[in-house]
Amino acid sequence: MGHFKAIIGQSPALDSLIRSARMVAATDVTVLLTGETGTGKEVFANAIQKSSNRADKPFITLNCAALPESLIESELFGHRKGSFTGASASTQGLFQAADGGTLFLDEINSLSVSIQAKLLRFLESGECLAVGDLKPYNVDVRIIAATNSDLNKLVLAGGFRRDLYYRLNVVPLELPPLTQRSEDIEHLITHFLQIMAETYSLNAPKFSKQSLKILKDYPWPGNIRELRNVCERLSILLAGKTIEPENLPHEFVASSAMPKASDFTLPERGIQLDSLEANLIHQALNRTQGNRSKSAKLLGISRDTLLYRMQKHGFTTATH
Repeated sequence: MGHFKAIIGQSPALDSLIRSARMVAATDVTVLLTGETGTGKEVFANAIQKSSNRADKPFITLNCAALPESLIESELFGHRKGSFTGASASTQGLFQAADGGTLFLDEINSLSVSIQAKLLRFLESGECLAVGDLKPYNVDVRIIAATNSDLNKLVLAGGFRRDLYYRLNVVPLELPPLTQRSEDIEHLITHFLQIMAETYSLNAPKFSKQSLKILKDYPWPGNIRELRNVCERLSILLAGKTIEPENLPHEFVASSAMPKASDFTLPERGIQLDSLEANLIHQALNRTQGNRSKSAKLLGISRDTLLYRMQKHGFTTATH
């Protein structure tokens, strides 16, 4: 199970996720990786596959958003010669190529409803049907899927099949955003600077204490991918130097200039703390369309604390 050691970080959020992923890896169960863009879903899929009993079998990745709908069915399931214009030979799809191994379907929320039906058929029976063929074929493939969208919301909106969602959601693993792993940021920076130094044969730069503090306080909308890109850029432009705040991209400096919660000044005439709290909870729920977990993150409290305070202020807790 040493393949998870390649995942950098020691935060409690990451630790708990790795423990769950290790248990999942030992089985053949379908896995759904959820989380914001750039949180490392493909890295986790890789670690699960390498720690599974399919480690020596094919591991094939498809980004479902990268191909037009007309091509994705043929890419996944294969096609028969003459089944469409330009199909001059029968071609096997990724399911056949991954037979015995693992197929990682990234951005699965992008699949059309008709292809969702074919994927559901495979998950229920192991059967696939090539484009233009009448006879199905069977393969033994483990599915790991990933999405940065809320599939439950897509189901409610009619964009994703409920039955497929339940089939994929056997073991959901939610990857935490980098803001929930701030204690890992320094470890990740060290790791990425070392990689860039080796890749470009340059001396790694160093971050001053003030620069590191700015990086730790930054909201990281692009998560680990954004952090890696910043490390790569600075490794090339400032090789061997000490990076001060003024050397950081402007969005970091702008973010550090924003007022923090601790900068809030109590007005001279005072405030109504209860109504302010109720108002902030209301705003958070509106912004997240009623998602209590995301609202709790916005408010910097636990989900249970949010539920308690919602009840205290008379909010309904029956939804989401």
